[in-house]
Amino acid sequence: MQQLFRSPLLWVSVAVLALTGCQNTPHRAPVEDRPVGKATAPAIPGTAVTPAPESKPLPGAENAGKPGYYTVKPGDTLIRIAMDNGQGWRDVARWNGMDNPNLVEVGQVLRVIPPGLDPNAATTRPLTTSKVETRPLDGKSPAPATTTAAAASSSSPASGAATPAAPAVTKDDDDISWGWPASGAVAAGFDEVRNKGMAFSGKAGDPVFAAADGRVMYAGAGLRGYGNMIIIKHSTNYLTAYAHNQTLLVKEDQVVRKGQKIAEMGSSDADSVKLHFEVRKQGKPIDPSKLLPAR
Repeated sequence: MQQLFRSPLLWVSVAVLALTGCQNTPHRAPVEDRPVGKATAPAIPGTAVTPAPESKPLPGAENAGKPGYYTVKPGDTLIRIAMDNGQGWRDVARWNGMDNPNLVEVGQVLRVIPPGLDPNAATTRPLTTSKVETRPLDGKSPAPATTTAAAASSSSPASGAATPAAPAVTKDDDDISWGWPASGAVAAGFDEVRNKGMAFSGKAGDPVFAAADGRVMYAGAGLRGYGNMIIIKHSTNYLTAYAHNQTLLVKEDQVVRKGQKIAEMGSSDADSVKLHFEVRKQGKPIDPSKLLPAR
């Protein structure tokens, strides 16, 4: 009995040994020791290894943080940058050699003062009169604004006659004589957070007046949220903005006088007819009511 029991065990042992002997060539996956870290692609014989291209610094990066320069932030436009720094957008584009003024890159550093000028100084150009035309940044007519010829200069000097030199924009802020830009009621006062100027109520077509003597730095619809807008520079430090107009009656670089009709009230880029009026000192909005005379 014991002999019969051992016999099957013997046969099982022999079978296991036979199967094990047949596995002469193992088929395990090869093991390769790799260094811990970033894997690198194997080099191909006969080819040169090209280093990854370095990121090119943005224009003007060497001037970042310097007085008289501005670093572009997300959402910026050239018109906005110029207005916030009390300059004309065409001047800023020229100072920075910009071929396409509609294209600015985040991180790009722009000069916002004239070349060779001390950051704390400023220059002004002689005032000259010019033909009326409404022109946004891209050169297209803003809709629904219409362009109207002004009658401010109906007569011209005879041919060959000498033209007297026009006065320059005042450099002394104390010399500015301020006036109200609209005859309508004040619908909203200045609020540093919610309203960077004053809102005047009125009807479509109501006149909008220049608040002081100056030069038109911008006339168009290139700044989102302002509609058809005019920006006038009055001195080294002061400029005014007139937004949401229906019709613009002046053009860039034109001389305007206090009380001159420069636009007609409208609702462009607004939910109702109104004039949004801003006064900026060195590019920063201030309360216009502190400058305007008593009514």
